[in-house]
Amino acid sequence: MEGFKTIIEPFRIKSVEPIQFSNWEERMEFLKKANYNVFRLNAIEVMIDFLTDSGTSAMSSKQWSGIMQGDESYAGASSWHKLRDAIHLLTGHEVIFPVHQGRAGERMLYGILGGKDKIFISNSHFDTTRANIELGGAEAIDIPCSESNDPTSSFPFKGNIDLKELEKSIEKFGAQKIAGVIMTVTNNMEGGHPVSMENIRGVAENCKRNSIPLIIDCCRIAENSYFIKKLENGFENKTATEIAKEIFAYSDAAIMSAKKDALVNMGGFLTLKDNRWSDACRQMLVITEGFPTYGGLSGRDMEAMAVGLSEGFEEPYLQYRLQSTSFLGEILQKLRIPVLFPFGGHAVYVDAGALFPHIPAWEYPGQALAAELYLTGGLRASEIGSVMRGKYSENGDLIPATKELVRLAIPRRVYTQSHFEYVGEIFKKVSDRRDKIKGYKIIEEPQFLRHFTCKFEPIL
Repeated sequence: MEGFKTIIEPFRIKSVEPIQFSNWEERMEFLKKANYNVFRLNAIEVMIDFLTDSGTSAMSSKQWSGIMQGDESYAGASSWHKLRDAIHLLTGHEVIFPVHQGRAGERMLYGILGGKDKIFISNSHFDTTRANIELGGAEAIDIPCSESNDPTSSFPFKGNIDLKELEKSIEKFGAQKIAGVIMTVTNNMEGGHPVSMENIRGVAENCKRNSIPLIIDCCRIAENSYFIKKLENGFENKTATEIAKEIFAYSDAAIMSAKKDALVNMGGFLTLKDNRWSDACRQMLVITEGFPTYGGLSGRDMEAMAVGLSEGFEEPYLQYRLQSTSFLGEILQKLRIPVLFPFGGHAVYVDAGALFPHIPAWEYPGQALAAELYLTGGLRASEIGSVMRGKYSENGDLIPATKELVRLAIPRRVYTQSHFEYVGEIFKKVSDRRDKIKGYKIIEEPQFLRHFTCKFEPIL
């Protein structure tokens, strides 16, 4: 709203659900029972849930109305036609596959393109993307721009790929060995920062010149497009939808977890510009997800997604979304909590390594912060550091992540200003006793995606 400092939510609240309050002693018991891994907590034991923005949005009255209209026919449902038309209008891609969420599309496409001795290059692979690539035997390489290494820099597009490193990588490995370049918009693993159109164009030119597929991981493309509108010259008079269409026009394929910017609790899609890989993808879809016109989704899910793909690009909503995220970030900045800057669209990232300089990487400062946030005020957040991104050397020593972060991922249309102010109070209490907080050790872990299910013990 022009002329006002306060950015109000562009909606009214019609339905609510209660928060179960708890005290410190109760939360300690809950956390012990969960082996100190906040992913293993029961949702009812959490007061403010910033674990993820994926599938946690509040749907609109139009979406709930669409759910009642869901056509649950096995093949050729009218709900599928609505969703297909909405996706085609946005992406311009001819081949469209519905899937139950983004990682199903990743498994399909990267399983077909990848394999042993193949390489995928990205501005930063998300955890499930990397797991699906590595599960098929390929290698996932991140080459984020150098500006992303400075948490205090005001550079607006820290989600960019390093174009010079991309050229060097193609020269080093050879174009034929590179299965695809994946552009994640926004760049979730690098602070949720946006990617510029200039950077996407540069990547597209390089990929086209070397006959390398360009794939858009587009789960937060509405937020990225709005950042471009606000921050990049020449786009101020374009809508977020128009900007997104240009991004898709440069791509050969796109994968979306619709649980983010499409504002639904379940759903996603894989699109292809042409028929190069369509038969292989369709066969994989039928085997693993379902018939090609439902792909693991109910008709009501497809109805809600078709509506959400429109609502998620509305300017009043996007303005509220980005400014409310910044509001939380500014609260933490005022408390002198080290955060990545500028703030992304979907989350605020806290630098746990800087907050707890006395906790070494092998004692997982991000895990320590996640545990303390929960114990102090019932806040659940996600570690994005050496638990999620660390690896082991041949000798079994930890190769730590480059950053020890904790992500406060904000569900869409769920929390209000008072919730954010309460989160600020939690951080104040944690910060006041930061020197007394100790690290953790992993006592049990799976081979892939260990952060979801691994077990910890505090270091006494």
